[in-house]
Amino acid sequence: MASGNEPIPIDDDYTDASDDSFSRMSIASSVSQYRVENGRRYHAYRQPFIPTHSMTQGVDLLQAMANIGLQTISKRELSNKFRTDLSPIQPDTKPPNLHFEIDDCCSAWVYPKDHFDYIHVRQLYGSVADWPKFYKECYDHLAPGGYIEQAELNPVPKSDDGSITPGDSLDECGKLAVRAGESFGKSLMVEEFMHDEIAKAGFTNVVRIRYKWPIGAWSNDARLKELGRWNHIHWVEALEGWVLRFFTKHMGWTYEGVQKWNAEMRQALKDRKYHAYQEVSVVYARKPL
Repeated sequence: MASGNEPIPIDDDYTDASDDSFSRMSIASSVSQYRVENGRRYHAYRQPFIPTHSMTQGVDLLQAMANIGLQTISKRELSNKFRTDLSPIQPDTKPPNLHFEIDDCCSAWVYPKDHFDYIHVRQLYGSVADWPKFYKECYDHLAPGGYIEQAELNPVPKSDDGSITPGDSLDECGKLAVRAGESFGKSLMVEEFMHDEIAKAGFTNVVRIRYKWPIGAWSNDARLKELGRWNHIHWVEALEGWVLRFFTKHMGWTYEGVQKWNAEMRQALKDRKYHAYQEVSVVYARKPL
C-alpha cells in the first residue's frame, strides 16, 4: 500500500466502476436486547452510532490482542488474550486462550495495573470522548516495557490529483464527518492526533506509519487495486450504517434526507473521474521500563 507521502499510481485504463466490486456469518439478556431505529439494529449496551449488523468489527473496541487472526492466536498457547466489545457479535468458535468480554473501554478499567504486555486498539474513531483519559488507562494497565498499538482510518476522502474539488459530494462528505463527530462529542479525526496524544500520555519511542488506501480500483499497482476494490465495498455497503444515527439524532436530518444523501454519495463513489483515497495510520509506542 502507498505510504503517507507517496502518490498512488493511477491506472489509465480504469474505465468501469463495476471493477470496484466483487460478487458476494452465557450473556446477560439485556446486552442482547438490541434497539432498532430506521430499520437498523444497534447494540443495547451504552450509546451506539454504528449498527451491529452492518459493521461487524465493533464500535467501542479495545483489544489486548494482536489483530492477526484467530488461527495465529491459537498457536500462542501460553498467553491469554482479551477482547472487549459493546455487542455480543463474536464467533462461537475460538481458541481456548482468547476471551471475549462485553465492556466499554471508556469506563474505568477493571483489570489490574501493569497487567498487559500489549494493547491493540482499532477503529475507535467516533467512540471516545476523552482520549487523554483513555490513553492514561492504557498506560496504567500496561506492564513496564509493554506496547500499545493503534490503527485508525481517516473518514475524509482525499485526492492527490485534484479530482476531488471543493463542493462536490466527496468533499462535502469529509466536512460532514468532521461536523458529525463534533455534534456527537466524539471526534472521528483521531487518526490525525493519536500520535501526539499517545506521546503526551507518557509513552516513549512513539512511531507513526501512515498509508493511503484507494477508494476504488483506480490504481495501476496490483496490490493497491485489490485494496481499492475492498475499500470501495467497505464504503458503498457501510455508508448508511456510518451516518444514519449521526445525521438523524445529532444533526437534525430526516431519514429521507439521509437516504437522498446516501444515493448521491454512491453515485459519486461510482464516478470514474475520482481518484479518491483515505489515510490510515498505525501508531505504536512503549511504556518505559
